[in-house]
Amino acid sequence: MDGFEVFRAEITFPEDQAGTTFRWGVLLDGPAGRDLWAISAEVDDEQSFARERSFVLGSDAPEQIYALTWCDRLGAVRLPAVGGRSGIRFSVWAPNARSMDLVLADPAVGYIADDGTGTVRTIPMRQAGEIWTAGPEADPMLADFDAMVGTPYMYRITKDDGSSAYRTDLWSLMQIGAGDVDPKGAVYAGTPEALDGPQSCSVVCDPRVVALGSGQIVSAEDFWSDEFPPGISIETRLEDLVIYELHVGALGFGKPDAGTLDDAIAFLDHLTTLGVNAVELMPIAEFETRRNWGYGTSHFLAMDQWAGGTDRLKMFVKACHQRGIVVILDVCYNHFSPDAERVQWAFDSNDHPRNIYYWYEGRPEDYQDPLGGYVDNLSTGWAPRYDEEAVRQLFISSAAFLATVCHIDGFRLDQTSSIHQYPVFHSDNDRRVERAAAFGVKFLKQWTRTMRLAKPGLFLTAEDYSDWPALTEPSLEGDGLGFDATWYGDFHHGLMEHENSPHAHLVQEAGYGDGRALAMSAFAGALASSSRAKVVYNQSHDDCGNRKGSARTLPLAVNFAPLVGETRRWAEARARFAAAVTLLSAGTPMFFMGEEIGAIKPYRYDDFVQHREDITGEAIGDGAQLFRYYKDLVGLSKGSGAIRSRNIAVSATHDANRVLAFHRWDETDAFFVVGSLADAPFASGYWLSDKRIGDGEWVEVFNSDAEAYGGWNIGNGSRTLRAEGCALNVVLPSSGIVVLKRVSGP
Repeated sequence: MDGFEVFRAEITFPEDQAGTTFRWGVLLDGPAGRDLWAISAEVDDEQSFARERSFVLGSDAPEQIYALTWCDRLGAVRLPAVGGRSGIRFSVWAPNARSMDLVLADPAVGYIADDGTGTVRTIPMRQAGEIWTAGPEADPMLADFDAMVGTPYMYRITKDDGSSAYRTDLWSLMQIGAGDVDPKGAVYAGTPEALDGPQSCSVVCDPRVVALGSGQIVSAEDFWSDEFPPGISIETRLEDLVIYELHVGALGFGKPDAGTLDDAIAFLDHLTTLGVNAVELMPIAEFETRRNWGYGTSHFLAMDQWAGGTDRLKMFVKACHQRGIVVILDVCYNHFSPDAERVQWAFDSNDHPRNIYYWYEGRPEDYQDPLGGYVDNLSTGWAPRYDEEAVRQLFISSAAFLATVCHIDGFRLDQTSSIHQYPVFHSDNDRRVERAAAFGVKFLKQWTRTMRLAKPGLFLTAEDYSDWPALTEPSLEGDGLGFDATWYGDFHHGLMEHENSPHAHLVQEAGYGDGRALAMSAFAGALASSSRAKVVYNQSHDDCGNRKGSARTLPLAVNFAPLVGETRRWAEARARFAAAVTLLSAGTPMFFMGEEIGAIKPYRYDDFVQHREDITGEAIGDGAQLFRYYKDLVGLSKGSGAIRSRNIAVSATHDANRVLAFHRWDETDAFFVVGSLADAPFASGYWLSDKRIGDGEWVEVFNSDAEAYGGWNIGNGSRTLRAEGCALNVVLPSSGIVVLKRVSGP
């Protein structure tokens, strides 16, 4: 097909079968196994889970084609070589367009105004169904892919109403802009670098090569050849990960603007010393301006140019892999960029129902406000049109590209409940859009199935608070949604805070300092449920000051009292408690950047640059003791099979005494974790009793109150604790955790 390698099968049918409907599919042998059903998309019927294709046999029946991804179908694609030279083909999905042109731009400007200023060449495109293309047959200039690399371009679309508009290539691998300037269609005379990426020209790139920081160009094969030094590998089980959530833009302390992937690469020494074995990057695909969290994606295959672009992402991934660190990328498919004028919005039609990338119900005249037919979903934009394969493939193919070309090890999907649970009419948020929700489910299944087929072993997690069991049930060989785990918000809310909610809010409540009873028993349920395919966290990007009532752990832990002297000491003690409960739980633990050094400034989407903290400096300064604690805790967490198992049993809770105890074990070891948020130690011991304690001997192997961590050094020392009658007396520090290991006994 179009000169690319495909699998083909030719079948001859008897003439008397004309008019018969045939259903078909594909069995695949690949990296995920043999004889796997390779149709990942379900039929266009919200009541059916069938994964099949069909056609009616006749003389005019078209060739039947199924593509797992569209990676070589849209965008600027290298064609197979003819006569020693590869051409280039530009393809774009625009089913409503009357006509289309490929417009090449002045590379010194990188922008085309609404009146065409900035254009250096116009090449007509031809239509084939819903796809418009331009290749060597359209212009001899397109016969040489290599000569086109670096060329900026856009598409000029004549819409269905005769109006024209310039649009970027949604499948581009690079946007030329790296700044904040949006000319809004006016003539632009500045530099390409100053442009805001989503509005700037797309650029032809060659994914077969990598541009190094020095400017040297190397083949992708050579670049990845030393990805894993001898003796270095990455974890393959989600349970074995300790995840560090990282926002690249919040790095670059001391610099005037947002951080970059070069800053992230330099930051890896800190992460290596800390000992985490996985880093989760907040979204890095192209987004508006330089100072942004990244959740309003405009171009899903082009990495943000200010951050460094796609090749810098590859360099970051390689640097992580050389240190044995897994890279998980946060991606957002529940809405598009808020300012999508030159991207998805009204791409080829100004008629709302024909706004091809956005879900719209009915006709504009059905609503008092014509916008009422769009679908809200509790994200920061309108829902994409998940019942359209071309829209789904923008998300699916970009992930496949990131996994196979950029070597990403896993993905975290942002707010999947917005995709399958929350769709409602913009005109009436009490009316659910059932078809949008149903096709949201179908999309998520198709996405996970494709990822499992393209790169088995990817870590697939979802930010989803619905607690729907199907989310973590298999999708490739079943009808589940196919994720490995979901983020567990209730764990954070019970451990830390969540304004106006019924959760335990342990650390926040302890911070009032009045000795009030804490709902340890209520939190015990969330702790026990951490075993059910959950990513648990004491803090995430959403919880450090951006959401009302939220804050960094240290100020929250002392009710925002000045963090000086003994007050800071108490704050750090409670922070150590929260970290230990997280990293010693049965879930996959994660914490947000800066927690390991006691960051105190709020982290918010609109002013994070002004509130950056010197994480690497604090790790050897005022935050050194907390950093040492996190380092040792991470080592304990990832170094024990018992703690990285899913086995957990809550042994005891006492709300008035503020005590919580739980067991972790495997076939080799058994640990007993006992924590207290009391304002005074149990220096003479605290009696605990349950069958798992048994009548054996236990020793303390970890104590959050150690002097080296800034604690008061209250604990059990090196002495052996002997249990009798399944009861054990354990010395507990105030606001601390002790970890005991069984050394003898049943």
